Amino acid sequence: MDRVHLARGSTDLRKSIDGLAVLVKEEFDLDPFSPSLFVFCNRGRDKLKILHWEHNGFWLYYRRLERGRFQWPAETEASVITVGRRELRWLLDGLSLEQRKAHSVVTARTII
Repeated sequence: MDRVHLARGSTDLRKSIDGLAVLVKEEFDLDPFSPSLFVFCNRGRDKLKILHWEHNGFWLYYRRLERGRFQWPAETEASVITVGRRELRWLLDGLSLEQRKAHSVVTARTII
């Protein structure tokens, strides 16, 4: 998986794989067959669908919260934003994308 693309605002989650793939292609001008995740949220912000192409077919992941809502980014001029896996994890855990208390990413140093 290379990138995570979030559809800002709400999406009609009655759409199936084909409908979401068309949305990715036509409205976002992105390739639904790329090694990316395309994430969509409903108006009530309690359901998500994730579209993912792998080898020879699509995966469609669905998540429904029993309580609470996702802290989903509102629709603005850009209808899609690209985030990392870490930010996606925050959203799935009910947190916002702007985590002020999150630890910064640390990479290992090579000792010479």
